[in-house]
Amino acid sequence: MKQGFQKTVADRVEVRGSGVHSAAPARIVIHPAESDHGIVFLRTGMQDGSERLIEADWRNIRQTALCTVIGDRAGATIATVEHLMAAFAGLGVDNVLVEIDGPETPIMDGSAAQFVDAIDSVGLVTQARRRKYVKVLKSVYVEHGRARAELKPWDAGFRVDVEIDFEGAAIGRQKRVFDIDPQTFRSEICKARTFGFVCDVKKLWAAGFALGSNLDNSVAIDGDRVLNPEGLRYADEFVRHKALDAVGDLSLAGAPILGAYVAHRPGHSLNAAVLAALFADKANYEIVESAPRRSARAGVSAPRAAAAFAANAD
Repeated sequence: MKQGFQKTVADRVEVRGSGVHSAAPARIVIHPAESDHGIVFLRTGMQDGSERLIEADWRNIRQTALCTVIGDRAGATIATVEHLMAAFAGLGVDNVLVEIDGPETPIMDGSAAQFVDAIDSVGLVTQARRRKYVKVLKSVYVEHGRARAELKPWDAGFRVDVEIDFEGAAIGRQKRVFDIDPQTFRSEICKARTFGFVCDVKKLWAAGFALGSNLDNSVAIDGDRVLNPEGLRYADEFVRHKALDAVGDLSLAGAPILGAYVAHRPGHSLNAAVLAALFADKANYEIVESAPRRSARAGVSAPRAAAAFAANAD
């Protein structure tokens, strides 16, 4: 085992866009932060003119229907944090202040790629404090209908093992396994976009979701067809996006996880539930300051089906 050290961004960087669900414009500014600060959001632009600090922590999850929403007890919320959080976790960013002036993190192109580009444009700084990790000691298991997930001990780092299973020629069953590190996240995961089904659009609009969704920020599936003219970025883009969501959601543990996440048909609700199960008993985990030493290249890929397209939704 070797020691890992905390990192922050080398300079402030700004990203602008609009929310996929709210369609509301938002400007985020990622600021450097001191050691042990963690990922903290500063919600500005409130109707009453106030500003609120919201820690990126599983205890602050307020909603998991179609996206992950965090908030404080006074009612300030920030929706769709999972892609930005995945970028931080995937690149190994420990400490930043994220200033956001709207109710939802911009969806950008539906992936984490533009957040990664923004972070890369300023670079990272290694800090003096050692990084803390949440080491899984005992397996925890959760089940929601046909969906199930387990977070179990695995000392070699953070592994995400995801399987999806949908009907239709544009969907199917696929499985991917990734050992998460910056190289693997950049090359295999961060460009995978979110998606939706055309048949669900009217129902989602009526419920206040997907108001900003379009072919520039989502992969649209209509029956057995992908409607985006450019097609998919990967033959299995949807299961990769499920892995992206899992990386982002599980980063709300508050520190990088040393463990393996194995999930069948996962979504934001299942990801949040497995974190709650982990932290429900202190015997399930410990906080350590040792990072894994990998003996093999990360980014293991284990496809399990030959479907032309994969799909994920939640």
